[in-house]
Amino acid sequence: MDVTIISEDDVIGIGLYYTKTPGIGGRIRQEMDDFCVEELTNRVETEKGSYLIVELTKRNWDTHRLIRELSRILRVSQDRFGWAGTKDKRALTKQRISIWDMSEEELSRVRLKDVELKPVGRSNKKISLGDLWGNRFKITVRDIGLSQEEALSRVKAISQELERGAPNFFGVQRFGENRPVTHVVGEAIARGNFREAALTYIARPFPGEPEKIQKARQYVLDTGDFREGLKKYPIRLQFERAMMNYLIVHSDDYTGAFRVLSPNLQKMFLHAYQSYIFNRILSRRILMGLSIHEAYTGDIVCFKNEMGLPDTSRLQKVTADNLDGINNLIKRGRAFVTAPLVGYDTQFAEGKPGEIEKDIVKELNIDLEGFRVPAMPGLASKGLRREIILPFKPEYSTGEDEINAGKTKVVLEFSLPKGSYATTILRESTKN
Repeated sequence: MDVTIISEDDVIGIGLYYTKTPGIGGRIRQEMDDFCVEELTNRVETEKGSYLIVELTKRNWDTHRLIRELSRILRVSQDRFGWAGTKDKRALTKQRISIWDMSEEELSRVRLKDVELKPVGRSNKKISLGDLWGNRFKITVRDIGLSQEEALSRVKAISQELERGAPNFFGVQRFGENRPVTHVVGEAIARGNFREAALTYIARPFPGEPEKIQKARQYVLDTGDFREGLKKYPIRLQFERAMMNYLIVHSDDYTGAFRVLSPNLQKMFLHAYQSYIFNRILSRRILMGLSIHEAYTGDIVCFKNEMGLPDTSRLQKVTADNLDGINNLIKRGRAFVTAPLVGYDTQFAEGKPGEIEKDIVKELNIDLEGFRVPAMPGLASKGLRREIILPFKPEYSTGEDEINAGKTKVVLEFSLPKGSYATTILRESTKN
C-alpha cells in the first residue's frame, strides 16, 4: 500500500504515516482536560483486605513521580503501592491504585494540588498490570484551521482507513514526551555502558525542554560536576537529582546510581529500547509492502484469549499448510500477527517477515546477550512477541472551538486495549 514516509530514522522509530488521507492539523492538550483517560478493569473490591484500594484522579502528574511523592508524605516504601498502568502526565486521568497496610484516615491527610484520592474498597490482592484490560479516551483536538465539514470529512476518512485496525506502534510517552531519550538510556544499559546511560538520563539536553533546564543539563554533561548541577537543576527533576546525589558520594558507580530509582523506573529504560526496535521493525514491514492485516509464511501469530484480547503467550508459526486457516482467523479477529520485543531469547519469525526482523537487529548492531544485563540481572529480558495491529472503533464530532476564535475542534472518543497508545492514533488523525 502507499504510505507517507517521514524518515526511517525518526526519533522514536515510526518512520511513516499509515493512512493516506490528509490530517486535520490542530493542537492536542491545549487544555489539560482536553486529554482524558480512564482505566478499564474487571476488578471487584470488597470491604476487607490488607490493601486499601483508591481511585486516583490526577492532572499534570507523572505516575512515577506521584507515587514517589505519596510515599514521602505517607512515610511508607514505594513497594507498598500497586498500579496497573502508567498514565499520561499532561492529561486528566482516572485509575485505581492499591496501598498495603493503609487506613482511610491516614490517606485523608494527603493534600496535593490536582490530585484526588477516593477510597473505594479493600482487597487482599495488590493492583498490578494484569488487572488492566484497556483504557477509555476522550480527546479534544483544538485550533484546527478547517471548516467543521472538512474536518469531519477527514476524520471519517482516516477512521475508515483504520477500520480493520491501526499499526500498534509504541507512542511517544514510552520514550519521554518532552525529552524522548528513555530508549537511548536503555540502549546504553543493554550495551553494558552504565556511565553513558546515567549521563544520558541526567544530562542529555533536548529541544523540548525549557532553555534553562537545557543549559543546566549541558553544563553537567560538559563538566561532570554533579555538585554544581544540584544547584542548577529544579527540585522537580527528582530522579536526576537522586542519581547525582548518589554519584557525589559514590564517584563513578554509575550502576549504583540507577539502583536509587524505583524498580519500575529502572525497567522502563530497557523496555523503551525494546519498543524503539519494535517500532522500527513494524515501520519496515509496512514500507516493504507487507500487510499488517494478513499473515505470510514464516510469520508468528497469537490468538484471542477469553477476554477477547491478544494473548502473546499462545504463539504459532505460520506455514504453507496452515496459512489459509490462520488468515481466516485473522479476518474474524481471532488471531493476530506479531513482531518481537527483542531480548536474549527472542523467537524470530522466518521467511520475509523474519528477514525484516533480523535486518533491523543487524542494522542497529544489537547484541541480544546484552539483554541479560549482568550488572543488574533484575532488568534482564528474554524477549516476547507483541501484536502489530491495534483495533480502533472511534466516535467523533466537530464543533466551534470556544478557546480559539474562528477555529474548529474535533472530539474523539474510543477505547484501546492495555499496552497501546492513543497518541499513535492521534498522529494519524492530525499528521502534524
